[in-house]
Amino acid sequence: MVHENEVLALKSGSSSSSSLKSYKSAFEKEVCDCFCLCVRERDMNDADVSKQIQQMVRFIRQEADEKANEISISAEEEFNIEKLQLLENAKRKLRQDYDRKLKQVDIRKRIDYSTQLNASRIKYLQAQDDVVTSMKDSAAKDLLRVSNDKNAYKKLLKALIVESLLRLKEPSVLLRCREMDKRVVESIIDDAKRQYADKAKVGSPKITIDEKVFLPPPPNPKLPDSHDPHCSGGVVLASQDGKIVCENTLDARLDVAFRQKLPQIRTRLVGAPEISRA
Repeated sequence: MVHENEVLALKSGSSSSSSLKSYKSAFEKEVCDCFCLCVRERDMNDADVSKQIQQMVRFIRQEADEKANEISISAEEEFNIEKLQLLENAKRKLRQDYDRKLKQVDIRKRIDYSTQLNASRIKYLQAQDDVVTSMKDSAAKDLLRVSNDKNAYKKLLKALIVESLLRLKEPSVLLRCREMDKRVVESIIDDAKRQYADKAKVGSPKITIDEKVFLPPPPNPKLPDSHDPHCSGGVVLASQDGKIVCENTLDARLDVAFRQKLPQIRTRLVGAPEISRA
């Protein structure tokens, strides 16, 4: 019975409880058979009986040791397999977490790069616009000096009036100019009408100078940051009903020239765009 308890204790330490139960039943059967054999042979002497009992005990103990060893080896193998599975699962989870975090880092890097690239482009475009605006402001300042040369400005006004008449092609027009240019316009208006009639092969048009509404004066050099309306020179002609207007001021001509030449100006600033090679 002592040996049976030891074997059962060893069996209980393993993970194969079903194997232990089956082995216990077999052990009990063997003990019962041994007892019955002893009863049948009760007429044998004590020495022979003791010898046979000792042999059976040694046999049973040997089988128990072998079975316990098998159970221990099987339990060890199952333990190692379970340990490897847990280890592989943990490694797989770590790899998945690492890949997920690596992708997140890569996405953040791309977002940061795109943000910095867009910011750089905006700064670059803003710098271009600042240069273009500076050039336009410089050209606008040069326009103020055009009216300083009286003879040249007088010829320019006449050419602007004739050009406006050719665009409108109206028999009667309303002319607006700066109040400071009124006398100059009055002195050239007849020549402008004759020149238009010769070029358009029509009769001389009627031109009425608007004496109630004048174009704004030139900007005040003492107030360079002023946003008040201003005009560097030129004229505005309109049909009598006001539906057709031809704005031929120096400022309007500058805006048109800048819009037309802006692609060339940008090319001069940043260079010609590179043509991708096939």
